[in-house]
Amino acid sequence: MLLEVNDIHVHYGKVAALRGVTLEVAEGEVVALIGANGAGKTTTLKTISGLRPLSSGYVRFQGEDISKLPAHKRVKLGIGQAPEGRGIFPGMTVQENLLMGAYGRRGDVSGDLADVFDIFPRLAERRSQYGGTMSGGEQQMLTIGRALMTDPKVLLLDEPSMGLAPMLVTQIFAIIREINERGTTVLLVEQNAHQALQLADRAYVLETGRVFKTAGASDLLHDPEVRAAYLGGDLGVA
Repeated sequence: MLLEVNDIHVHYGKVAALRGVTLEVAEGEVVALIGANGAGKTTTLKTISGLRPLSSGYVRFQGEDISKLPAHKRVKLGIGQAPEGRGIFPGMTVQENLLMGAYGRRGDVSGDLADVFDIFPRLAERRSQYGGTMSGGEQQMLTIGRALMTDPKVLLLDEPSMGLAPMLVTQIFAIIREINERGTTVLLVEQNAHQALQLADRAYVLETGRVFKTAGASDLLHDPEVRAAYLGGDLGVA
């Protein structure tokens, strides 16, 4: 198993954010985490990437316990994250932002940069433009591209469709599919449950810091409880 999260508990002060979350991601999969605001989805990603310490439980990556490793060492192992809110460097150009993703890597990264530009032609066209002058959709592409420059084995995506127009949401999800088809495993946190479940192989539903339900994504698309809570009840499912 590429990534294993076992019975993790995480606290913000005295408040329990995660209460025994267990999940796994196999190499080559797209796995989605869905749930309401405050369910613990972002905290789960931050704990996997090393940005939040856990109180108990463990995280394993490629069979190695990484629970106590700092975030930068997890990046070197192959855990890349595109955070919620994008967090680009507005005063840097597109290319400079992308190269920041390769910070600390040894050797020539020009091939990786070319791959990112191949996935995101818009970024190639605007490589000399400052990040802060780009649209929300372009900034989201830049955030994902920067994460790809870490050369991840698993890509953690936190709310990639947030704040985007419907047409751009469709485009971003098509890009995520392409990234996966090129060989990168994806763990996706997404409020747009319908899009996430159409893309994913499997999914976990989080509620108040716990895994409420897990199944194949297509099964969850047709699950009455999931549809009522996250898919608009009678929303048609293709």
